[in-house]
Amino acid sequence: MNMIFASVGTQLPFDRLIQALDLWASSCVGSNVFAQVGRGLYRPQHISWTEEISPQEFRNQINACDILVAHAGMGSIITGIELGKRVIVMPRLASLGEHRNEHQLATVSRLNHLNGFEVVHDYNTLAAALDCAHSGHRNLIPPDPDPELVLTIRAFSGLLTA
Repeated sequence: MNMIFASVGTQLPFDRLIQALDLWASSCVGSNVFAQVGRGLYRPQHISWTEEISPQEFRNQINACDILVAHAGMGSIITGIELGKRVIVMPRLASLGEHRNEHQLATVSRLNHLNGFEVVHDYNTLAAALDCAHSGHRNLIPPDPDPELVLTIRAFSGLLTA
């Protein structure tokens, strides 16, 4: 069974993602899920979780997992890709009060073509992506991703450092 790490980041709650993941885990016997849930109101019943983790623990969790499930934050996406993980993202929607604008939709539309990167928008698409991963279908980024790919993503996100 794949180890799944989920993260909603530290800025805003994202109960829709955590509820969907918890619901999926409730019907997936033996699922191994750990989530950083942030300060949302929903508290999972079927997955292990914590409200916050340190940046080092965040990286350690991604390093240890097989699948990263996250909001469409560039820090999560870049770290997952750098560490060669399958990255499943659910963009926050301003229309649902999850963010100030729809920039996460723009982010995923630009990155959706990457191997090992999958965009989901609701419980059904998240469940299908996780069921596919658990059935043995592998859609992973190569363990040593192309440095040019990582640089391109960093440049796109505005996170390029000198």
